[in-house]
Amino acid sequence: MKRTRGGVMPFRGLIFCMVLLVMVPAAMADVRLPAIFRDHMVLQRGAPVNVWGWASPGEKVAVTLMMKSATAIANKQGTWSVVLPALEAGGPYTLTVEGRNTIVLSDVLIGDVWICGGQSNMQWTIDQTGFDEKDSAFLKNAQVRLFTVHVDIDYLPAEDIKGGTGWNTLSQENIKYFSAVAYHFGKKLYRELNVPIGLVSDNLGATSVESWMSNEALLAFDQFRADIEPVLKRNKNFAAMRADFEKMKPAWYKKYYYKGPGIVGEWFDVDTDLSEWKPIQPLGNTWENVPDLRDHDGAVWFRTTFDLPENHTGKTFHVGLLQVDDYDIAWVNGVKVGESYGNYNHHGYDVPTDILKPTGNVLVVRVFDVGGRGGFTTPSMWAHKHLSGDWLYRKGQAIDAAKFPKVLVPNATPFSSPAVLYNGSIAPLTRMSIKGVIWYQGEANADRADEYRKLFPAMIADWRSTWKQPELPFLFVQLANYMAESPLPAPSAWAELREAQAAALALPNTAMAVSIDLGEANDIHPRNKEDVGKRLALGALNKVYQKNIVSAGPTFRSMKLGGGTATIEYDNTGGGLITKDKYGFVRGFQMAGEDRKFYWAQATLVNGTVEVTCRQVSKPVAVRYAWDDNPGPLDLYNADGLPAVPFRTDDWPGITAGKRFQTGQPRF
Repeated sequence: MKRTRGGVMPFRGLIFCMVLLVMVPAAMADVRLPAIFRDHMVLQRGAPVNVWGWASPGEKVAVTLMMKSATAIANKQGTWSVVLPALEAGGPYTLTVEGRNTIVLSDVLIGDVWICGGQSNMQWTIDQTGFDEKDSAFLKNAQVRLFTVHVDIDYLPAEDIKGGTGWNTLSQENIKYFSAVAYHFGKKLYRELNVPIGLVSDNLGATSVESWMSNEALLAFDQFRADIEPVLKRNKNFAAMRADFEKMKPAWYKKYYYKGPGIVGEWFDVDTDLSEWKPIQPLGNTWENVPDLRDHDGAVWFRTTFDLPENHTGKTFHVGLLQVDDYDIAWVNGVKVGESYGNYNHHGYDVPTDILKPTGNVLVVRVFDVGGRGGFTTPSMWAHKHLSGDWLYRKGQAIDAAKFPKVLVPNATPFSSPAVLYNGSIAPLTRMSIKGVIWYQGEANADRADEYRKLFPAMIADWRSTWKQPELPFLFVQLANYMAESPLPAPSAWAELREAQAAALALPNTAMAVSIDLGEANDIHPRNKEDVGKRLALGALNKVYQKNIVSAGPTFRSMKLGGGTATIEYDNTGGGLITKDKYGFVRGFQMAGEDRKFYWAQATLVNGTVEVTCRQVSKPVAVRYAWDDNPGPLDLYNADGLPAVPFRTDDWPGITAGKRFQTGQPRF
């Protein structure tokens, strides 16, 4: 027996050890780098090179670049970081990261890295503008690199970006879907500087400035505290909140949510009795506007039909409901296709085509409101075409909203929820040294232009703080002309927004590219992004790289009044003021007297100034230039071809005065 026991025990011990050997590698994590660290990347010259990532706790990590090495030990959370000494422009080099595994990044350049942020006019691609790059020699240049961030949102600063395109070298195909403004900016910079340029396109259309600011920066503004304070109190990101919801969901679902006559009676069935259903147009029309739903909280069932597009060939078809207040469950042809929660979130489902028909697909949506307004809140103009048919509705389960247990889920829109884009798409990059930022945004804040006067400089200061670069260059585009020309002088939110942007020039290391002459009346996305990028580059060359060039157009300096004439003096005239009008006139001016009523004015160039008169105003008090959503054709430039900056001499309250962000009003 002893020999048997002695023989059995070592065998069991051997099995145990083998199991441990199998388990230990599974528990250990490979050394991993952030998504921004990829082949062909550009690292910032002349600044410490920060490299960071993840590994198993306690694991030693070594990083080598250009014969310079540094080591770190991953902490208890599995994160590590090293700092390599600053390097001069050059490359290509190899960056090696060694731990339990080895990562080798090839073709790494040292140069200048620019973050390219904002909303759709920064996001607009080369392909969308119709620009055709005919300079094949430049496209063969391996010194300009492009990276587009796949933007994401979160309540707290994320460790890493969601992902991206990787760093791409120049080619017709690679520039096609890259930011046009950023591309033209980088192209001019490289031609002037002859150093590697890295462009990181990190932007999203229709987004407000507050979405790109940190939680901490927004706490300085009372109007954002109702959104930010609960986030900081919970201290949970999206992933943690989703995990909490999944744990409580089964019991909540069974006891409270999956109930009512519509569920029991299977109103989602294609052949359900429609005799008690009523016509409705639900899109952008919350049910508080429907008499028999006005005081209803709980479920309302909606039904419509849709056809597949004739050219649809995919394996799925996306049924986008956009924003729904508050929860929904959706069925197509009697099959449940998904459920969503949260009035800020976009609700939509990829429906397998094997349950669809070419025509007459039945979409049923149970919308569940837990207080306040309910229904499909996205304006109908944004609705997908498949939602444009006739709708029916039927009232379902009623609840007492005060007593109903509401779920706590991530509930945010990138377009207007405070801080979420900063957390998901900017914060993960702030450990990387950069040269500066170019920014094209403001359209989404135009109706709150007065508020923007404080938000925009606060955002610039915020980014400088989180990047730990107090003098970080920040260059921005002043909004282009857009919408129909006004027949008479009129208040303008866009003009006020442009003024708010210009006010940020009071901050050091800033520059503004004026685009008041580059817009299109019928398109908020003007096609000419080449001149926008070049004007931003002029600002960078002058302000950041200390080139002695004219980088801005004529800028208002002073006004002198006398004899019914206003004489305007300008800075940044370069080789002198010019007018492009063949008769020598200068369009775009308006004038007011003490009654504050503005009239179109006549203006001419006189000895390097602009003299402005107006038949209706004998005693002028105030003058405005290009003060309109779209002031139309303008003539005033400096000899370097840069347009005069819009301005006003008065400080009378505008139409956006006092307008502030309001919580609880999601915007698509």
